[in-house]
Amino acid sequence: MSAPRPSETTPERVWRARRALLGTGLGLAAGLALPARAAPPPDEVPNLPEQVSRHNNYYEFTTAKDVVWQLAEELRLRPWTVSVEGAVERPRTWDVDALTRQFALQDRLYRLRCVEGWAMVVPWRGFPLAGLIAQAQPTSRAKYVEFIALHRPAEMIGQRQPVLDWPYREALRIDEAMHPLTLLVSGAYGRDLPAANGAPLRLAVPWKYGFKSIKAITRIRLVEHPPVTSWSKAAPSEYGFYGNVNPEVAHPRWSQRRELRLGELSKRPTLPFNGYAAEVASLYSGMDLSVHF
Repeated sequence: MSAPRPSETTPERVWRARRALLGTGLGLAAGLALPARAAPPPDEVPNLPEQVSRHNNYYEFTTAKDVVWQLAEELRLRPWTVSVEGAVERPRTWDVDALTRQFALQDRLYRLRCVEGWAMVVPWRGFPLAGLIAQAQPTSRAKYVEFIALHRPAEMIGQRQPVLDWPYREALRIDEAMHPLTLLVSGAYGRDLPAANGAPLRLAVPWKYGFKSIKAITRIRLVEHPPVTSWSKAAPSEYGFYGNVNPEVAHPRWSQRRELRLGELSKRPTLPFNGYAAEVASLYSGMDLSVHF
């Protein structure tokens, strides 16, 4: 699937909402309050920390999910900076520790679903991406947000292999990026984020498959046209630009209708938008989500 054209995916209501959000930039700088229904229902039980840190897709280290945590221990996490650039009035570069001190960190229990069919529930600690974007003061050309991860093959040994075109890249539409459920995450389980989970700063977009929640972010670019993302470039028939959890759209090699939570023995039905339809379905009103998958 090719990246969508702005004319296909950007109805007027999106840009009205975008202007309203950017108009509240000063308020966003201190962090956004998340919607009351941001967390899964109370009967959702978080996975154990070791389940979350020791079962990962993180191809920068290896394609073997169960050994990522060992290889990631070699990654140097400081010093670390994150830049915001592109179609903005105030390009900025932050030290990651100063960044997390500036914004109000919030603990939120989020579902995470991988395209391979496994899922988990994680108490992330972070702040809405919208606050960071607002401080950079996007221009009218800022229609997409591109994320670029660390490229350090000396320590991230998976980058020595051409599994993907490194560094890893992901992207969101601007209204998706500004949604208060979209978090920049620096911790989990009340502690600093483990390297295996994307430390020191990763994205969490809970209504999308896990490949959209890029790890080890170093650059954020606001751009006018849809960026080419790593997986949509490598396998466009399997990993579309949007990556929304849609049980009705099958992966070419398996169904997406059911998922297996880590630590459970039986599968459960996959929920549209990973259970966050009430919060985010309106972002895609009028779109054919079997085409824009």
